[in-house]
This record gives sequence, structure tokens and C-alpha cells, in this order.
Amino acid sequence: MSAVAKGASAAAAAGIAVVFAVAFMEAPGDRQVHPFPTVGVLMANGEHWCTASVVDSPKGNVVATAAHCVAPAGEGGRPGEVAHDGLAIGELAFAPAFSGEGAGTQPLGRWKVRSIHVDDRWTKWGEETADFAFLSIEPDADGRSLQEAVGGRAEAPAPDWTSGYEREVTVIGYPESEHNPHNKPVSCTTQTRHADDDPDMLYISCAGFWTGTSGSPWIADRGGSDRPGQLIGVLSGGNTDVDSTAALFDEHAKALYERAALG
Repeated sequence: MSAVAKGASAAAAAGIAVVFAVAFMEAPGDRQVHPFPTVGVLMANGEHWCTASVVDSPKGNVVATAAHCVAPAGEGGRPGEVAHDGLAIGELAFAPAFSGEGAGTQPLGRWKVRSIHVDDRWTKWGEETADFAFLSIEPDADGRSLQEAVGGRAEAPAPDWTSGYEREVTVIGYPESEHNPHNKPVSCTTQTRHADDDPDMLYISCAGFWTGTSGSPWIADRGGSDRPGQLIGVLSGGNTDVDSTAALFDEHAKALYERAALG
């Protein structure tokens, strides 16, 4: 799921935060309710891999994910090989609220990615603290924005460029089908802290975040309806399905976001 591959589960370890498989409910009139409508998967040629999510923007057209999902890591100032995720496999799209076995269903549509914005620190040097990306999304055939389709500002978290390292966050992601045959998102609400082996990275301990959850949003202060919280980073790496890290959004992330928001 990242530059540091996820390994065997250590879910039985003491003190691990609980991960919940997200259920989809029926509202009056048999309209399906999506608990995390802004979160979905990246897709190309019928395949899906990393997690991505809508972030509040003026035009409602921006999605955040991990850089390694859409661009190769550079080394020594030079671009890397073709990424194991993303661009090499075809035209990118985003499917919010994705679920279901096999090819799955896309109840809120499949949205074409217009452009990808990644930091040079990632594409030239592979710096983990720059493992974030912002994607500009095209409107649908009726001119509707992605953010409007997933619930508008009541659902999409605003970006936070100056967050501290100790926050309560809700993290939502889509593990690979091997561990998640019904392709349902998992979520965990827990406390962040500095990563032990790299203090510049955020860290959480939550079981169940297997390969596929790269790009999962880390949302601080999420409070349910009309309190979407603040997006402070996206899941980048981890040595097991329990240990996960993220690059904290900063002024570099803000610059990428602003470029993506222009469309």
C-alpha cells in the first residue's frame, strides 16, 4: 500500500484501536445512505487500487490521495520508474462510496481525473513527507461537481495546512479484496502522534489497514452531519496492517491543492 509494504497483521496486540467495517443503510424511500460518501477508490481499466477522498474546494473538484498511488518515487533528483500504482494502467477515475464484490458498484458515479498534482520532492527524491497528491476532477455530463454529488460542504472536510501532530482523527480506507472481498471501507477513530522511526511523519495504530488503504483520509474533529472536520493528511505507509503513517499537510501540500482547485 505504500513505499513500505504492509505485512502480517498484529491485530491481537494490546492497545490497538478498533477498526469498524462500514455498513450501508437504507433511508426512507429505499434511498441508500453512505456513511462516508466522500471516500472512494481510484480506478482504471475496470481495476481499483488506492483510496482517495473529496476535500472541500471552491469549485468542488479536488480529491486527495497518496503520491505513490499516482506517480513513481524519484531518486537522486531523477524521476523514478513507472509507479506500481496509477498512471501506468490507464485513464484514472475516482469512484466515491464504492462497494461490492468483484468489479463492485459505483453508486455516486465514476468521475474522470483531469489532472494530477504531485510535489517535486516526491517525484525527484521520493521523500515520504511529500507522499500526498491532489487530483482535479472533471464535472459530470450535467455540469455538476463531484463535491455536489457527494453532499457538498456538509460532507467534504476542509484542508488544514497547519495542524499539529497530536489530533483525534477518523481514518477511512478500502483494503484489498483479499482481506475485504465485499470491498467495504473500514474506519478507525484514534489519536495521532509522531512516528517513532521518522518524527516528521504522523502515526496511528489501527488494525485492518491492509494494502489498498494508501491515500485514506486522516480527518480531524469529524463530528457527523454538517461537521465534516479537517483533512490533515493521507495514509502513506506502514510495516503491518496495524501501523500506519501519513505525511502532515503543509505549505507544499497547499500549493498543490490550489493548483488542483483551478481545474
